[in-house]
Amino acid sequence: MQRYPDIEIYLAKADIPRIEAWLRDTLDADPLKPAGKRKWRSRGHCDQAEIPILLVEAVADGFATLWFDSDATPWPRDTDCARDAAQHLACEVRCSLGGWQPGDDPDRFWQVLPNGSEGAIHWPDSGQ
Repeated sequence: MQRYPDIEIYLAKADIPRIEAWLRDTLDADPLKPAGKRKWRSRGHCDQAEIPILLVEAVADGFATLWFDSDATPWPRDTDCARDAAQHLACEVRCSLGGWQPGDDPDRFWQVLPNGSEGAIHWPDSGQ
């Protein structure tokens, strides 16, 4: 299975304490620290690799983005992380369908709901 160079997911709800607990349990991450307006940073660890983490609140239609700038996460792909996040954070999570290529529909995303259901959705950029 191809491992992505980084992981990015979109969270319907940015519950900071709950996200911190999940990151701590999953990546032995430090608490999130403010890094500008509605931005939070942390560092996690997995198999002795350091994983930079960035959370930005309300970036697209009220969703927060959570970005792991590393290929050393426990999740090989965005969808794997989205499933884990939806289960642990009890909120809707969206991510890219896969590695984006020129010509791909930029509005197609994968949606994972807390109840475990998932599938492809059309999520157009609202231009915010």
